[in-house]
Amino acid sequence: MLSRTANHLYWLARYIERAENMARILEVTANMAMVPNAAVSEAALWQPALEISGNADAYKTHFHEFKASSVIFFLALDEKNPSSIYSALFSARENARAVRVAMTSETWENINTLWLEFQQFQGKNLAEEGLRELCDWVKARSHLFRGVSAGTMLRDDAFEFLRLGTFIERADNTARLLDVKYHLLLPQEEEVGGGVDYYEWSAVLRSVSAFQAYQKLFNDTILPWRVAELLVLRRDMPRSLHACFAEIVSILENLTNGHHKECKRIAGEINASLLFGRIDHIFQNGLHEFLTDFIERNHQLGLEIQNSFLNIHAA
Repeated sequence: MLSRTANHLYWLARYIERAENMARILEVTANMAMVPNAAVSEAALWQPALEISGNADAYKTHFHEFKASSVIFFLALDEKNPSSIYSALFSARENARAVRVAMTSETWENINTLWLEFQQFQGKNLAEEGLRELCDWVKARSHLFRGVSAGTMLRDDAFEFLRLGTFIERADNTARLLDVKYHLLLPQEEEVGGGVDYYEWSAVLRSVSAFQAYQKLFNDTILPWRVAELLVLRRDMPRSLHACFAEIVSILENLTNGHHKECKRIAGEINASLLFGRIDHIFQNGLHEFLTDFIERNHQLGLEIQNSFLNIHAA
């Protein structure tokens, strides 16, 4: 496969996943903002949404306060923010249009329709109404894209690059979401286990569609270390770090064919740390430190994939 075609497919999948992840971040933040807690300011509630997505510095160049309306607009509809839902979906469509012949007509039509339907949300004040509708719509369309591509595309390199982009992006977001909740939103000692803390951890689980899975596996009060175990080490949890890297290792094995050993080495090393990791050891050494290191190593893997397979700058 031509590196340019592989690049467009890889980034198409990353942008679709990024839009869904941003919708999940906005949804969990809006849900947490509904919890009665006089001690938490509007800025303290909405700034973490920017921290999770790595947009805090960019936001500060355009806005002076962390207001709900401004953060929602910046992360959802701002054309000048390259990480907004608008920009992610626009970039996804542009990448798809460049390689229409490499995907099925059903997959292209799904992406094109997604972009056209998105216009219904532009110009709205989502802080007042429509935010939940937008988040649900983005998640549903992302799921539909993966379903259509999985149900219609040949299991060739094009399909593998779509999957690779999805799991690289998903792993990064899950790590950031967990890190920001644990590190930035960690309550005071006397509040740990309290009602607000419980609701916040519940919201985090719901943001990655893991609330029911947690109840099924642990059948107990929501505890931070168990949430971390579920989202970091459990391979049977679809959005966990381990589940993502189990898929990434398998995909790279199919794509490398004995070459690009550095990609396989980095991915294998990360996967081994998740396969053999223990949550008590991770907490002893610091969950924040573990997640920060994971995000950096995942980023390095992304760069190596770019250099090894795509050989051009990111789309």
